[in-house]
Order: sequence, then C-alpha cells, then structure tokens
Amino acid sequence: MCGIVGYIGNKNACDVILDGLNKLEYRGYDSSGIALNMNGKIEVHKYKGRIKNLIEKLAPLGCNSQLGIGHTRWATHGAPSDKNAHPHSNESGSIALVHNGIIENYVQLREWLIKEYNVNFKSETDTEVIVHLIDHFYEGDLLDAVYKSIAKMKGAYAIGVICSHEPDKIVAVRKDSPLIVGLGEDENIIASDIPALLKYTRKVYLINNDEVVLLTKEGVKIFNENREQVQRDIFHVTWDAEAAEKEGYEHFMLKEINEQPKGIDVTLNRRLDENGRISLDGIQITKEDLEKINKVYIVACGTAYHAGLVGKFAIEKFAQIPVDVDIASEFRYREPFIDENTLFIAISQSGETLDTLAALREAKRRGARVLTIVNVVGSSVARESDDVFYTWAGPEIAVASTKAYTTQLISMYLIALHMAVTKNVIKQDYYDLLISELKALPAKVEKILENTDTIQEIAKLNFEKQHAFFIGRGIDVAVALEASLKLKEISYINSFAIAAGELKHGTIALIEEGTFLTAIATQDHLFEKMLSNIQEVKARGAFVLGVAKEGNKQIEQQANKVIYIPDCIDEVTPILSVVPMQLLAYYMSVLRGCDVDKPKNLAKSVTVE
Repeated sequence: MCGIVGYIGNKNACDVILDGLNKLEYRGYDSSGIALNMNGKIEVHKYKGRIKNLIEKLAPLGCNSQLGIGHTRWATHGAPSDKNAHPHSNESGSIALVHNGIIENYVQLREWLIKEYNVNFKSETDTEVIVHLIDHFYEGDLLDAVYKSIAKMKGAYAIGVICSHEPDKIVAVRKDSPLIVGLGEDENIIASDIPALLKYTRKVYLINNDEVVLLTKEGVKIFNENREQVQRDIFHVTWDAEAAEKEGYEHFMLKEINEQPKGIDVTLNRRLDENGRISLDGIQITKEDLEKINKVYIVACGTAYHAGLVGKFAIEKFAQIPVDVDIASEFRYREPFIDENTLFIAISQSGETLDTLAALREAKRRGARVLTIVNVVGSSVARESDDVFYTWAGPEIAVASTKAYTTQLISMYLIALHMAVTKNVIKQDYYDLLISELKALPAKVEKILENTDTIQEIAKLNFEKQHAFFIGRGIDVAVALEASLKLKEISYINSFAIAAGELKHGTIALIEEGTFLTAIATQDHLFEKMLSNIQEVKARGAFVLGVAKEGNKQIEQQANKVIYIPDCIDEVTPILSVVPMQLLAYYMSVLRGCDVDKPKNLAKSVTVE
C-alpha cells in the first residue's frame, strides 16, 4: 500500500513523479504530495484526496525541477489530511522525506526529540519522526545521516530522502516494504512498483531488505547494512506497459476478469508437455523429498488464503498428504508444528505482503522447505523462498484480486497433481481426466464471460441490499468465502459466508424476508443437501441466487434465480463458479456508484501488519 516515486535526471521531475504516482493509484491512498528541489530550495505540495487535486494545485506554478520525490499515502497514524500527507520536512525545510510502512518505536523517538531537542512536530504521523532524526544527525552527508537514523528505528519501511544542501542525490532505504530502482540514461528513479517507471525504463534493480541506495543522475550505488557496496544484477521487465492500462474497459477489475482465460491458459500450459506431463519450471521436489514431508502448511492472507483452502482440498485428495491452512497474521503469533519435514507453501499476489513474508521467515527458521505461489517476478516472497511457482497472470491493478486468484487455483492443482504423480498415488486414468478438465477451463471461463445478462439482471435486483449471505458445502465453501469477500470489498455490502450445514447453528436467525443469499451448489454428491439448505432459507423469505452446473435443473424449483456454469467434474468447479461471483460483485458495485478499482480503506499490497 502507498506509493513512492523519486526522480533525478534531465527530465522535469514533477512530470515524471506525477505520472508515476498515477500508475500507483491501484495501491490505495487517501492523499498525495510531492517535494521538488527548486532553485536550491525544497518546495513541498501535498493535499488530501486524489492525485488530481495535487495536479490541479501544481498546474499554475509551472514547476520545473530535475530532482524530487512524491508519495500517495494510505492513513495509518493520523487521519487523512493535508498536514499528515507526505512528503514531510524538517523545521528548516532543507530535508524532505517520503515513507511507506510503520515505525513501531515512533512514540519513544518522538518524545526523545521533543524533550532533548525541542523539535516541533506538525503532523500526527510516525513518518515525521524519521525526517527529524535525519535532520538531527545531518552534518553535511545525507547518506551518513540516514544510516545513523535507521539504526534507531524499529519497524517496516521504504523511504526516499532529498536534501537542498546536496541537490545531486536521492537516498533510499528498504526494510520489509517494497522498493525498486529504475535505471535510465542520465536519469534514475525509485518506486514502489514497476508500473511507475515502465514508461521510462525496463532495467530495474530489485532492492533487498536492509539495503540503502544512493542515486545520482550518473548512477546508482547499493549498500548493505554494514555500509559495504554490493553488486546487483539488472532485472529486465518483459511485460508491456499496455498490460497495465485499461485498454477500453471501464475499470481495471472488469479487464482483469476478462483476462482470466488467458491467465489460466498460460499458467497451465507452460507447465504441461504435449503428453500432459507436468514440469514445475525447475522446482525439484523428488519422491524422496515427499516421503520425508509429513505435513503441508499453506499460509496466506485474504483472497490468497481462499486459494489455499482449495489447495488443501487438492493436495489431500490427489497427493494424500495432510494440509493445514492458516491466515498469515495468525500463524505468526502461535507455535506451529513445523520442522524440517514440513513443506510450507506461501501464496501471495504481490509477493510483498508483510504478514505472509514474516510467516515465511518463521517457517524457514524452523527448518521447513518453502514453496511460494506468486505473481510478481523478483518480489520479496519469491526471493526468500526455496522454490517459486509463478502464476503468470500479468500485472493486476485493481485492488480486488480476480485473475491472480484463478491462476493461484490452477497453480495449486498442478502442484498437487505433481506431488501425486511423484508419490505414485494417483491412477493414470484419473490423472488424465483431471488434466483434460483443466485444459478445458479457459474455453469454459470464456463462455461464462460471453453470457453476463443474467448476472447483470441479478445485480439490478439486489444492489440496494445492505446485507448478503453466501453458502456452500465441501469445496464450495471456499468459493463462498471468496465470493463474499469480493462483494464486501468493492460494494461495501455487509457480506457473510458460511458452510451451509452450519446455518442452523446460529446464522439462520439472520435470514428474513428479502435477504439476499447465494447458494453455491456445484458438487454433485452434495447437491441434494444444498437443495434442502435452500428450502430452509426460502421458507424464511430469502431471495436465493443458485449457482449450479448446467443440467442440474432441480435448483430452479427452489432458487429465485440461477447462474449455470459449464458442466465439469466436481474437483475443478471452484475455477468456474468464482467467475460469475466476481462479475456479480463488479456489477453491484458499479450500480451502487462505488470506486471499483480503488475501494475505500483498502490497498493492493498490504505491507504493514
């Protein structure tokens, strides 16, 4: 969450930074600002609200500078306001700083600075402590002052700093919060993510934890925590800038929903040979390795956690290995049964989710082998794992994850089947059936996307509802959880998902006349039981939307409306049934007038606890 862009070079820094911040809007923010070196002085402009507010305020000023830093802030310490927006400055205005993350000991540092040096704080943020620390230690060398400051700081942060006394440099630091450097001709850029700099360069340094970067127009130097210069290979970005654009769609989310057939196809077929055998891109998990593994942990957050629930089903059913699925933020604070005989699978779209990264590190500390499913090449989670499975979904800009989720599901199926074949615990005819069903998914998702009239009609009937429920049985419970999350995060409808068999244990008390309830009933062996659950809620006045396979017409006798997915075996239904749920959430959000791609209070990459 939050976005950092810094520029030094021959171009107008203001234009480059504002363009970069616009490209980072998807990360979530409530204010924006910029600091520019203008005629030997640093000018700071920052405002609550969208970037367009900042652009409108800057337009009459004709800013022209070759050095600057900019920021989009998502409030943690202090409410969204002009004074709490970044960049922050020292009292003389000679140093300006932008920061993503949280400084855990900022209260102590703030009190020390006030008591010992009578520092006057202007904001409520933890970030302002950093700029005053740097000011306190500054003796003509900005890099040295930054090193002395971070030695006193605890927490997670990516920071960019400029100083009017040294107008030829930017100093940046990364600790548990994403930061990259773009390399150009007589220009260099810092940013939180690749889209911010893709217009200017495809050559990138991926900055590691506890590294400090010194940027000048002529070059970039990277130092470790001991102030030793380190060498870094250049990472070449291969995807096009157009992949991060809307390409005629009204919203990024709708574009990304429609990109799912391609994402599924690429993720699947780059791992299958012409005979349907799976190759996991260099991941070497041998039969001997699997014989030592007595347990699998899948750990993730949000949508990725729901992918993990499907992964549990797939690994246990196909590979016959017991699996625990845990929320990363909870996993970190208990005593998990993990050792060298554990396979730890982390799932993350961005590869920068702080809770998932911390859980991964804890698992490695306990001796587990770590396999990551991630969408972003070179991300922190990927770099710290033993094995990496890239989903190849392409850049996902909308905050609500869609194509990353379905490609995560495909990844889980491939990993589970690879384990099953390696262990020799799956029959060839069943394996062939599963591969055939997986190969058919892109065309079946395309079919769903071509027929959205029913989904839009249901959205029109229910978009004004303030509450919604989702129920399912078996693997459909994971889909219900993901469907509920999609609806609540972009439409702000109070949504709740539950295993259908649990309705009578409390939740059914909330069902009343007109309640909007979606019953996901795609499992043939549980279909009759789901029909009984639908009858229970219908008897209490609920408006029921059923989701079922083509051919299961019985559901029409119970549900008010039905969405059918193409026929398939039970095992792969989650990849199909979630797509109409994504579309339903999208259309209801649009009808409610919500900001689909940038829902309130949310960020794409959650890099704080």
